[in-house]
Amino acid sequence: MNQVAIYEEDFYAWTVQTAALIRQGNWAAIDRENLAEEIESMGRSEKRELISRLAVLIMHLLKWQFQPSKRSTSWEGTIIEQRKQLKLLLADNPSLKYAADDRVIDAYDIAIYAAMRETRLKKSTFPSQCPYTFSQVLAENYWPE
Repeated sequence: MNQVAIYEEDFYAWTVQTAALIRQGNWAAIDRENLAEEIESMGRSEKRELISRLAVLIMHLLKWQFQPSKRSTSWEGTIIEQRKQLKLLLADNPSLKYAADDRVIDAYDIAIYAAMRETRLKKSTFPSQCPYTFSQVLAENYWPE
């Protein structure tokens, strides 16, 4: 069975066989088109993880700022954990930093609706644009007041 057929029938088997072909240097037998697609998909996955973690973090920063009377150790813990996870993600993928401001904009759009749902505050309560910079979002000592 050729590589393309294996890809369509059994993705795991395709990955194992493709890795073996690469290790052997058997470039002619490699399903180049699907391999390129999977590598690009891996990059998109890292970008989605960055946006997802930023959204969770920004949502908690919004809750922290706009509901100070409800601050909890749970919110604090989530903020700390997401910052640590983001730093690990960026250490593994430093090029994700280059469009970080754009990713904050993408994440804010998600975060604001999550914050509205969790706080029951109206959208007009929150700034129309993210009030935090990428640096502030990641800064361990930044806690919006």
